[in-house]
Amino acid sequence: MSQGDERGYGDNDPGGRSDDAYSTLGGTRQTRTRMPRGTDDGEGYGRRPARNSRSLVMIVGVVVLLIAAIAFANQGGGDASGDAGEKKPDAAGAGPTAATGTKPVEGKNGTIASGFAHDQQGAQSAAANYAVALGSAEMFDKAKRDAILSATHDPAVVATLQTDMEKAYSAGFLKAVGLNEDGSTPTGLTFVSRTIPVGTKVTAEGVDSATVEVWCTGVVGMAGDGSTKPVTATWFTITEKLKWSGGDWKIESSSQAQGPTPVTGDNRASTADEIAGAVEGYGGFTYAR
Repeated sequence: MSQGDERGYGDNDPGGRSDDAYSTLGGTRQTRTRMPRGTDDGEGYGRRPARNSRSLVMIVGVVVLLIAAIAFANQGGGDASGDAGEKKPDAAGAGPTAATGTKPVEGKNGTIASGFAHDQQGAQSAAANYAVALGSAEMFDKAKRDAILSATHDPAVVATLQTDMEKAYSAGFLKAVGLNEDGSTPTGLTFVSRTIPVGTKVTAEGVDSATVEVWCTGVVGMAGDGSTKPVTATWFTITEKLKWSGGDWKIESSSQAQGPTPVTGDNRASTADEIAGAVEGYGGFTYAR
């Protein structure tokens, strides 16, 4: 889903929220990422360019509309961490980054990982992979968005969520973020929306339920010559309430909060063409504990 100053999905107020959309909490457990071999990013994205008020308004607008739609669809879900029968996991330190011994998932539901283990580790893997899908540029295309929602959410909430998200991603909204009214990208530009999980933790769990926080960073904006909405980096925490449904973990409801946010480094900001080239040249990951 969209997300520099974006806010997460699922604020309980359909009209907007006060948290940063590209924010997500970090936790006491970390995710292990399967990194593709032979990739070495020497510079990274660098320091984010100075934001003007116009780009800030665009990013906030993306987040507010997205959050409102998800919050409306998930109304009545209750407190994600206060369900009866759920227990708090041990409040130990962060999980080890060494291999856990469990093989990463091999199944796919479209382009999204599936077939997660029915345990705490599987819930964390599912939450991380779902955060990536819901924060992708594909969410701005109706057909792809509907497929993503179907693949990641409990069937009981999918239909309502798809309808409300269609209202959120209106032609006027898409135009406001720099896209064409049908969600396509203007010629010569590259629309960027990516979410990258940094770590996960389980805050509550039951036999067939789990609440997982995914600490993320993300990039969003329009890359290319003449772009007035530069790509910016954000930090946020997504909280996903998961349910074991149909032999896999699915999202019942979700919310997002700002940070934790590290101090900006001293890397130079890359040009719009460099960002566009990176987005087109580097694929994403499958995340697993």
